[in-house]
Order: sequence, then C-alpha cells, then structure tokens
Amino acid sequence: MSVDVDKPAEPPASAPPAQPEPIKAIPVRHYGRWVAALVVIGLLALLVRAFASGKVNWGAIPEYMFNTDILKGLRNTLWITVLSMVIGIVLGVVLAVMRQSKNPVTKSVAWFYVWFFRGTPVYVQLFLWFNLGLVFQYIDIMPIYKDEWSDFMTPFLCALLGLGLNEAAYMAEICRAGLNAVDEGQTEAAHALGMSHGKTLRRIVVPQAMRVIVPPTGNEVINMLKTSSLVIAVQYYDLLQAAQNVGRDSGVVVEMLILAAAWYLIATTVLSIGQYYLERYYARGSSRQLPPTPFQRVKAKLAGPNRAGGTA
Repeated sequence: MSVDVDKPAEPPASAPPAQPEPIKAIPVRHYGRWVAALVVIGLLALLVRAFASGKVNWGAIPEYMFNTDILKGLRNTLWITVLSMVIGIVLGVVLAVMRQSKNPVTKSVAWFYVWFFRGTPVYVQLFLWFNLGLVFQYIDIMPIYKDEWSDFMTPFLCALLGLGLNEAAYMAEICRAGLNAVDEGQTEAAHALGMSHGKTLRRIVVPQAMRVIVPPTGNEVINMLKTSSLVIAVQYYDLLQAAQNVGRDSGVVVEMLILAAAWYLIATTVLSIGQYYLERYYARGSSRQLPPTPFQRVKAKLAGPNRAGGTA
C-alpha cells in the first residue's frame, strides 16, 4: 500500500541576476599641480635666461676643473674634513659615555662641554683659536713640549681644533641618543649572563645603537665638508681659498666660485652614496628584507624582459 507524500512545490524559475553596469572611473583633475609645474618651469626658464645673458665664461670651468691649485685645495678640504670628523666622533663617544655616567663630576664636565661648543658659532671658535696668541705668548707643556704660540698654532691646527672640537659636541648628543634608544632589557640580560659593563657596551649596546647613530653621523660628515669652507678665516688653504686665488689671478672670479660649488656637489654626492650603503649595512637586523638598491632595481628591469621572453 503506497502513501502519497506531498512534495513541496518547486519555486518558480527566477530571472538571471542583472549584470552591474561597468563603473566609469573619471580621474580627478589636479589643476593645482599643473599650475605649480608651470610656475616652476617658468622660474627655471628665467634663471637659465639670466645666466645665459650674463657675462659668464662657461669655458673656464672645465678648463680649470683639474687645475693644480684647485686640486690641492680640494685635497686639503677632504683631509681637514676627515680629521675633524675623526676627532669629533672619538671625542663625541667619550662625552656621550661621560653623560651616561653616574659620576656627577664627569657628567657635569661633559654637559658643560656640549653646552659651550653647541652654544657658540664655529666661526667664532675658529677666530678664538687663531687669536689666542694675543693672550698666550708660549705654549708650555712642562715635560713634553714648549714653543711660541704663533709657531705652534698653525692655520691647519686652528682649523682642526675649531672644526673637530665643535663637531664633538654634536656627535656626543647623537651618540647619547643612540645609546638611549637601546632597550634597557638588553643591558640587564647581558649583565645576567655575566658580561662586564664594557663588554656589554661593546658587544650588545653599541651594535644596536649604530642603527640610530649612522644616519645623523652621515649628515654630519656632509655638513662638515661644507662647513670646512669657514677655515678661510684662519688662512687655511682649502678649496674655497684656492678658487678665490685662481679666480683673482685669471680674472674669472665668479666662474671659479661656480667650479668650487661643483666640486662640493661632487664630493657630497659621493659621501651620500656611501652613507646610503652604510645605513643599509646597519639596518640588516631591523627589517627582514631590505628594499633593493637603485642598481638592483635597474638590473631587475633590464633582466625582466629577458626572463619573460625565455619562459614564454
């Protein structure tokens, strides 16, 4: 015997869903960008027109580019920059450690040094070193050295002390900021493992602090290269002094100043490239994958079509 079971009624066939209309994306027009671009291009055109109409002997710039006096001044500029930064970095690290010390005497001395040298212009400090011979006739370090001040304080030494001691004050603050950026737990963990304070600083704290210290230090090196032009005040023969001498003797004063600016730009560009790769070196532990360098990006673009063509 069969029993009829009522089956549910099948729903009526529904119409297929309507296809959405394609979205018409209308880009936003940035009229301000076009106006700004036109203004900048106009100003650049006026600048080019002004120099083109001026009596500038552009041929003298490549002619004196590798002049013996210019290259000597450039060498002295680079030399005083390197030595001043060495003094600034070494003394800055010492001052930063003194600022971190619990000894109130060393901490106060370091604070006073930073306060004094950061609070007075480097131009004034250069003149101060240069004119100390008016106050001291001799320099007398009893068992080591004794000489007349004018013979001891040469233009090179004036420039070195004026730039290096001033830079040490800024490097002290940069190093102190880098040391403070390292978590205190790192130091506590190192001490718990039996490491001494010096070894902890050398093996644990400083390598991590370098990530913070390197970028501003690179900026300080570039700034030092440009600030070294102030040593003309103490009669040290640098790139600016050489450019002025050659320009005065050859009658192309403005052209030699443009040449000096070109050499400064070349030197700062090289230093900037070195700073970029040095920052990448110390940033290895901060990110899992570093962004590609400009050379790597160019290499990838050149190799991209070849690889695509090989796999096709």
